[in-house]
Amino acid sequence: MTTVEAKERQAPEIAQPAPISPFAGRALSKDGTAIAFDRIGAGPAVILIDGARCYRGMGQSGKLANVRAQRFTVFTYDRRGRGASSDTAPYAVEREVEDIEALLGEAGGTASVWGMSSGAVLALEAANRLKGIKKLALYEPPFIVDDSRSTTEYDWVRIGEAVATDRRSDAVRIFLKSVGLASFFIALMRLMPMWSKLQAIAHTLPYEGAIVRDNQRGKPLPSGRRVSITVPAVVMDGGNSPAWMRHGNKSLASVLPNAQYRTLEGQTHMLNPKVHAPRLVEFFKD
Repeated sequence: MTTVEAKERQAPEIAQPAPISPFAGRALSKDGTAIAFDRIGAGPAVILIDGARCYRGMGQSGKLANVRAQRFTVFTYDRRGRGASSDTAPYAVEREVEDIEALLGEAGGTASVWGMSSGAVLALEAANRLKGIKKLALYEPPFIVDDSRSTTEYDWVRIGEAVATDRRSDAVRIFLKSVGLASFFIALMRLMPMWSKLQAIAHTLPYEGAIVRDNQRGKPLPSGRRVSITVPAVVMDGGNSPAWMRHGNKSLASVLPNAQYRTLEGQTHMLNPKVHAPRLVEFFKD
């Protein structure tokens, strides 16, 4: 036996990480709404907040949670009115902040928070109102700060009218067109199984409007409430996202007192968990 062969035989095998099984539970919000969540992993707590159209049964945050679960205790949840979570009328953004507060309680009182799109705006609201949020990572909150795209104000009015008259398919179509999806692709989506899932949560689209519409009117980004958010933050956007999105995200980072601004080259508004995970691990690691 050669020396090299002996060393190879003596070298211990590298242990593979054991599979991490999620825990499924429900957190009770202040108004009695039951918020369904999954908890997976071990380490410092991180709460993931989805944007419009997404919940645990549809979207990419579950995959992102699995990638990060080797380093963190990751919470994914169904925002109120979606998936296995209940809902309580009337809706108010403050109630969704209270939902996050309930999840903070499940996490032991403190956690870092990641939010995408309208979920990123909701994460900002939570950081402004709640104690216990240690760090804040935001991906492409849809702020319009100049005339590089038109205001969405009328789109939200039409979506609200469609939902009020139970025209769920119309509400989804108007929303998808508003966010820039071509009519051809919308027509294809209507033939796919996912369309029924989108219709099932169409009644929550006005909730998104309540969260983002004040930031989608083509005005300079107001800094009043946000300058009080002093926790470390990172604002990210995709290098292939539209100019209006990048302008808004850069402006947001400039008014947050303790924020970094990062552009992920080659990325768009469609979340790629494998690209995002390393950046978030680096930011949240301590």
